[in-house]
Amino acid sequence: NGDASNPACCGIAGVLEAYQCSLRRVQLYGPTNFAPVVNHVARSAATVLDGSQYFVLLIITDGVISDMAQTKEAIVNAAKLPMSIIIVGVGQAEFDGKIWGLGGTRGRLGG
Repeated sequence: NGDASNPACCGIAGVLEAYQCSLRRVQLYGPTNFAPVVNHVARSAATVLDGSQYFVLLIITDGVISDMAQTKEAIVNAAKLPMSIIIVGVGQAEFDGKIWGLGGTRGRLGG
């Protein structure tokens, strides 16, 4: 939502509003490092383990992940926290096969 001190969005409408606002403010460029934002949200999720909140990190990217090993490690470390991570690739980047290394469809993601 653009507010680092309170980054929460309320429902789908809030997510869409934050997306529209960020389209006007954010300049997309590389490298595409996901680990820092995964770790940031994981730190927030780790402070609320009583079930009162659930965190959804939606990453919309126009580039292939540059820090794959660090991103995998961050996701593995966050696996037991009350959070989900959704990554959506947009644009002309070659996402086939490069982002799928994050999927835990064949079992738990390894570091």
